[in-house]
Amino acid sequence: MLPFAPEGYPFVLIPATAGIFAWLFGYPRLAIVLFVVALACVAFFRDPARRSDAPAEAILAPADGRVLSVGPAGAVAAGLGLPQQVSIFMSPADVHVNRAPITGTVREASWRPGRKFPAYRDKASDLNEHSFVVLDGARGTVAYKQIAGSVARRVVCDLHAGDEVARGQRVGLIKFSSRVDLFLSADAVVTVKPGSRCRAGETIVANFAVPEAS
Repeated sequence: MLPFAPEGYPFVLIPATAGIFAWLFGYPRLAIVLFVVALACVAFFRDPARRSDAPAEAILAPADGRVLSVGPAGAVAAGLGLPQQVSIFMSPADVHVNRAPITGTVREASWRPGRKFPAYRDKASDLNEHSFVVLDGARGTVAYKQIAGSVARRVVCDLHAGDEVARGQRVGLIKFSSRVDLFLSADAVVTVKPGSRCRAGETIVANFAVPEAS
């Protein structure tokens, strides 16, 4: 059976149920459309298992999708000592479950309502609905931002301040097309570039600096 994110049940059950009634009351074409919508939602909310044997210094992708940009972070992240930013765009065809990029403790987990600009636009990072999570790990700190897009209706963040998370652990999702920004320290070595494809919990997007042996 296809692993499925429970957040998707209403999006599947409502059109499927409506399709059954449409079929029973003699509207087969409408029923077929509703069944197709239900199947599309099943595909969208798929939640495949992920694992990684990456070395301890590796920082994994928090989202499936395509790398939009690699560059300097905004003032808020830079003020936390995280001046590098990697932005990953998720199309409706991508898996939308998000995963922890490192093992660590949640220092901050916040949510803010906002606009619905297309997620690929730069201003979406600050102006759209988003969550912001800071993780402190044994080798350093990272942060990430889940950003709703023009189609996305809700950001789901499963974390709270003080939670312990394991690298690759499921930490939430964004309903429909959206974006995740990952914020890194100055000495982290980014290993992806714009256009690179990522798989949450598997793709190495950066590495913490490895301490030199004394």
